[in-house]
Amino acid sequence: MAEFSLPAAVRRTAWLTVPACLLVMSGLANAQLGDMMKSSPLGGGSGQSATGALGSLGGLSMSSLSSGSAGNAAGVIEYCVKNNYLNADAATSAVKDKLLGSVSGGTKDSGYSDGSRGILSTSSGSKMDLSSSGLKAEVTKQVCDKILAQGKSML
Repeated sequence: MAEFSLPAAVRRTAWLTVPACLLVMSGLANAQLGDMMKSSPLGGGSGQSATGALGSLGGLSMSSLSSGSAGNAAGVIEYCVKNNYLNADAATSAVKDKLLGSVSGGTKDSGYSDGSRGILSTSSGSKMDLSSSGLKAEVTKQVCDKILAQGKSML
């Protein structure tokens, strides 16, 4: 059987062309991913990362993010514990229980019901769905930590 041999110049060109093509395609994929992050609810302008874009979550600022009621805060804490964003320890349960105890409707309170489904209702009337697939786990964890801290300050 006769062996087919490419000239050395052709082989060298192929070995240089393939990595160059992969590099170009990688750059295009990164550019597309960057554009997707900018247009997503978590993205920000000028190429921010998802965790760097926490400053504006659907029009809400992370620094001013807070629950509009004790019932909603208790419900969000319940949601966060059930979904492992917060530790299910005695301190977290105590905050949730004390907040819930201060709500006249208890677990029948609409704010609590929303919160336990992952809906954060702010005092301005905005709603943020923590169960949304558009939110990254680290973002949801930070929101849960923020609401837990707010709940502690409500007591």
